Amino acid sequence: MTEKGFDSIGAIPRGVATQGLRQPLRSPAGPYPEASRQAQENPSNPIGQEADPDEKLNMLLERIQQLTRQGGKGNRAAGTANTEPAEKLGLSPGEFVPIEPSSFAEAQLTDTDVEALALKFLLARGEASGREVADQVKLPFVLVDELLRRLKQEQVVVHRGAAPMNDFIYQLTELGRERARRYAAHCTYYGSAPVSLKDYIASVQAQSLSRQHPQPEDLRRAFSDLLVSERILHRLGPAVNSGRGLFLYGAAGNGKSSIAERITRAFGPTIWIPRALGVDGEIIRLFDPVNHEEAPLEPGQGLWDGRKIDRRWVRIRRPTIIAGGELTMSALEVTLNTSTGICEAPLQLKSNCGTLVIDDFGRQRVSIQELLNRWIVPLEKRVDFLNLPNGKKIQVPFDQLIIFSTNLEPKSLVDEAFLRRIPYKIEIPDPTEEEFRALFRRMAEQLGCPYREEVIDYLIAKHYRAAGRPFRCCHPRDLMLQIANYCTFTRQPLDMTPEYFDLAVENYFSVM
Repeated sequence: MTEKGFDSIGAIPRGVATQGLRQPLRSPAGPYPEASRQAQENPSNPIGQEADPDEKLNMLLERIQQLTRQGGKGNRAAGTANTEPAEKLGLSPGEFVPIEPSSFAEAQLTDTDVEALALKFLLARGEASGREVADQVKLPFVLVDELLRRLKQEQVVVHRGAAPMNDFIYQLTELGRERARRYAAHCTYYGSAPVSLKDYIASVQAQSLSRQHPQPEDLRRAFSDLLVSERILHRLGPAVNSGRGLFLYGAAGNGKSSIAERITRAFGPTIWIPRALGVDGEIIRLFDPVNHEEAPLEPGQGLWDGRKIDRRWVRIRRPTIIAGGELTMSALEVTLNTSTGICEAPLQLKSNCGTLVIDDFGRQRVSIQELLNRWIVPLEKRVDFLNLPNGKKIQVPFDQLIIFSTNLEPKSLVDEAFLRRIPYKIEIPDPTEEEFRALFRRMAEQLGCPYREEVIDYLIAKHYRAAGRPFRCCHPRDLMLQIANYCTFTRQPLDMTPEYFDLAVENYFSVM
């Protein structure tokens, strides 16, 4: 079984790098040494006017080589923010931006690491051009091209044919297939080259929630599609700013889960994460399309993309990961797929710099005590310890806002020692009558239904006060949807009538 990589972001366009990219410039005459010599010999002749077309192409390629070697070297410390590319990309100055490495060593990779990925890719594909290999492993073509040429000299690969702009189609030899199978026996992964744990830790520190300080207007924007009272907003504000644990509790149906899902919107919109982590030969897949929403940069203008972004990283919206009753202890540890040899990152690692919501807390398949014992130290120290399949234990950041959402009383679930580590406990109460009516108005507007105050008076008097039934935030949505479905079925215009509400209440509250 093989594992394919993800689509590239900002890939080097076809037809750019050629043989001129393989040799460093040595001429003191500048980026166009031949043109400079002609200018000195014949100043009256425009530069390059009589030059051979091949020489002109070589001069252009030497210039591209110089830009490739020099680009992005201003600030290449592992995992640090580079303000210059951030400003060029239209991002906030000082925002973390992963810079393209100029060598395998700078990327914290060995030649063997990249060789294994390239050979496994060729084993799966049969043949591929050098640029296709570079796009697959998300490394600069100039580095991968040099590696492939060395492998050809070692008779591990051969040229199957020519590709545009002096690239080649590569194919494995018998020796190469044998070597690729040995690599695949350990791990079938051949996607993006992994990022080192050191660089990942630095990126989390640069993008940490502790650097974000949402203001009241940020929370109002995050909850713009919900009706949240000012009192709740003022209680949520300090909790969100703390970036630590938060308990949301109260009766079912009052919007605890909806609030928890939207809290991340109050923080910065995007972060960069590695597609995969490499730790002592183990590949840990971090980017998860199920839980992460990709937010790619706008495409560059022109043929040549000179932004020098490290394509081993992917830009995503700050994650909000929700785990409900299906949560097990294995989801909180590094899991190894024994058939592929690929490790999957745990939920808390995938949610770093974002929010992890434990919904319906107390109803998980894992016991509450076991879950709390697993997290009592990370909540206190803000670091977590993970065991790898090879027996090594690593320390990783625990940098997310953990929200426990439950309709049970927190004191009945956990002891005082754990509650002390969750500094904010916020009750989401039943809505007032005014808020209840406002929810009906908002729902009617969304459905395109005329709002009738006298019908809501009838509903509250007959089906709430007379029945002793409490208001819930979910009732306006659920009752209005019942009416909308009934009108669709009977082909009647959507409207609010006492008869429609009698029917909806009978269906909705029949066993409640």
